[in-house]
Amino acid sequence: MFLGQQVDDDIANRLVGELLLLSAEDRQRDITMYINSPGGSVTAGMAIYDVMQYIPNDVRTVGIGMAASMGQMLLCAGAPGKRYALPHTRVMMHQPSGGIGGTASDIRILADQLLYVKKMFIEKISEHTGQTVEQIEKDADRDRWFTAQESLEYGFIDEVLEGTLDVTSDRNQS
Repeated sequence: MFLGQQVDDDIANRLVGELLLLSAEDRQRDITMYINSPGGSVTAGMAIYDVMQYIPNDVRTVGIGMAASMGQMLLCAGAPGKRYALPHTRVMMHQPSGGIGGTASDIRILADQLLYVKKMFIEKISEHTGQTVEQIEKDADRDRWFTAQESLEYGFIDEVLEGTLDVTSDRNQS
């Protein structure tokens, strides 16, 4: 499966459907998700994330081109030991953002929700990378770009793929 665009409700619904279908067909087989995305909607992305964690299949993730923002979250949410990037992939982490408007009460509610999402993202990224919450909070304060090698060192991925390795093979099967 391929996430090759901004994350929105349409692509999230398609990918969630594909994940559920592939899992229903074979609950033992790994599923590979290729990611080249600038990020996008938090709610749409978290729908994909939750299903990746919910199904019994290991979901391999492969970063190609760019995995930014929500794309970065999905890349590092792959099954441990099965998160990859091609050599020239760029990964970007930052804190969630959103436009806020309306009444003072509405602005407070939206600000509280944005702070909740920020906390959740930091905790999830910490869980998947092994970095401390404090380190991620510091690093995600502004846009932070990583090369594929830096992504490996930070813990977003487990391997930088070189050559003609086939990630759909039985490599790293549990």
